[in-house]
Amino acid sequence: MANGTTTTIPHDSGHDAEHDKPQRSFFRLVQRPQQGCHPVIDWLTTVDHKKIGIMYGAFALLFLLVGGVEALMIRAQLFLPENDFVTARLYNQLFTMHGTTMIFLAVMPLNAAFFNYMMILQIGARDVAFPRLNAFSLWSFVAGAVLINLSWFWEAFHGGWFGYAPLSTKDYNPGMGADFWILSLQILGVASLAASFNFITTILNMRAPGLKMMRMPVFTWMTLITSFLIILAFPAITIALVELMFDRHFGTHFFDATFGGKPILWQHLFWIFGHPEVYILILPAMGIVSEVLPTFSRKPLFGYPLIVMSGAFIGFLGFAVWSHHMFTVGLGVVATTAFSLMTMLIAIPTGVKIFNWIGTLWGGKIHFTTPMLYSLGFIWMFMMGGFTGIMHSSVPVDHQQQDSYFVVAHFHYVLIGGALFALFSGIYYWMPKMSGKLMNETWGKISFWIMFFGFNLAFFPMHLLGMAGMPRRTHTYLGDMGWNEWNMWSTAGAMILGVGIGSAVVQVVYTWAKGKKCGMDPWDARTLEWATANPPKDYNFARIPEINARDQVWANKYGKPEEKSGPGEPEPHGIHMPDRSWYPMSASFGLFMVGLGMVFHKQNFLGWDHTLEMVYIGGGILLLSIYLWALEGPRGYHVHPEED
Repeated sequence: MANGTTTTIPHDSGHDAEHDKPQRSFFRLVQRPQQGCHPVIDWLTTVDHKKIGIMYGAFALLFLLVGGVEALMIRAQLFLPENDFVTARLYNQLFTMHGTTMIFLAVMPLNAAFFNYMMILQIGARDVAFPRLNAFSLWSFVAGAVLINLSWFWEAFHGGWFGYAPLSTKDYNPGMGADFWILSLQILGVASLAASFNFITTILNMRAPGLKMMRMPVFTWMTLITSFLIILAFPAITIALVELMFDRHFGTHFFDATFGGKPILWQHLFWIFGHPEVYILILPAMGIVSEVLPTFSRKPLFGYPLIVMSGAFIGFLGFAVWSHHMFTVGLGVVATTAFSLMTMLIAIPTGVKIFNWIGTLWGGKIHFTTPMLYSLGFIWMFMMGGFTGIMHSSVPVDHQQQDSYFVVAHFHYVLIGGALFALFSGIYYWMPKMSGKLMNETWGKISFWIMFFGFNLAFFPMHLLGMAGMPRRTHTYLGDMGWNEWNMWSTAGAMILGVGIGSAVVQVVYTWAKGKKCGMDPWDARTLEWATANPPKDYNFARIPEINARDQVWANKYGKPEEKSGPGEPEPHGIHMPDRSWYPMSASFGLFMVGLGMVFHKQNFLGWDHTLEMVYIGGGILLLSIYLWALEGPRGYHVHPEED
């Protein structure tokens, strides 16, 4: 530990010989990892929010490439009319897994990576409120991601990322693909809920002295709002998935109309989750852009209170518009009119944000760095997606566009042009903080323009294809439909976009390994994460900073004398650092076995014909891990750093 001393002291007792002994895990068979353990064990058992954030990011980029390959195979199939590059069944599996992968395994964990790494630093905390629960969230995400991708070795689900029932019930989808999808989403839901409770507790209770709610960075605000959205939205999909699992395996008929079930129940439950999920994906992106624009405009964020309140308003209204996905179902005039009006209403807070971002740029000394270009690209393409979204609030227009390629273009402009460009802005902006190294500006700008050109070439023609009547999820088409030319351009654009994303990911890996080292504040930034070393030490801040202004780092450099502040008083007993733990990972492994056992219920798994034995074993591992986790305590050691 540089610039200080380290003392191993049990956190909750006197300094006696018994407590100084290394603690043992798994019935005293395995030693609890200590400082200086093997790097692999260190990463597997870490409870440090920064390492957990890095692992979220690494897994997310991996699955971004996996989802991208699936998308390119879809576009290759549609490159020519009557093409047979992939079979119809594989095509259905590809668009199902592509949607599921991009939403749950790429964009959400990329957001989680920044929540874990940056939000903690932005509020001046040392870690999240529950570090081992944080590790459990990570490994449960990995368990869910592995489980759903294992389905490729047996049978991947082919019912769309929305899994409409009764088409996903046993009668219409008899293989194991739907079971893989159901159980993996449940595990991913556990990971998201655990992380959200952790983030909310951390933000509300662990802010630095003086960091009032209306002094928090916008990205931290969006983390808080997104966490509440996850907690409120995921129970709906959890209930729907449990009911679907019971319909498939235990003889219930929640969605079977012939036995009194209601297929429309699935649509309501799914979209009560599904539409807020759009804001779960996009609000963090808005938070990133709200950090990048002021930094590279050399101005404070214009209309900070309005941007924060707009984010909260978007989150609230997100639960009131789910039925605009169901206009063609036939809900009746009153319901349809109400949801149409609410959908138009949600454009107001979104427009407020856009006008405030433009106000931030107006009159600023704009630096067109790579993070800035990605943020500007986000605004342009999110506006494009937003405009077409407003069109869908009109019921007659929605009836024409429903299930056409126009809808595919709309949500890709929102979620890829919007969320993904903002996330790459965050990667380029915060890479110096995470690695201590700057990404190459020239190659970064080249990647941006390749992605920008490729994205618009890929998805803008889909508006025209949709208006020409091309249905979404179609495996192939006849050559005389008038769709050939736009499909060729769209596929070419997708390939170019793939090159752009691939080159950006390569730059991330290269920078991490061999990038140029940078100083503590390479962007002349504003917020608190830039007040400590690059990368930060294990304890984040040698002394917890005191906050007198909204953008404290900027105020310390250029603010009024009364806004400036320094580090707080040193902690008399040093900084407590918790020990690593095996139990979060073993609990997640138990959860994985429960999911795998449920998928192979009454099936042969690698020569093992079992009913629920694997479920019992996995459940036992899960419960035992939680019990031992509760007994072991954080323990740990104290450090006495002199400076960051």
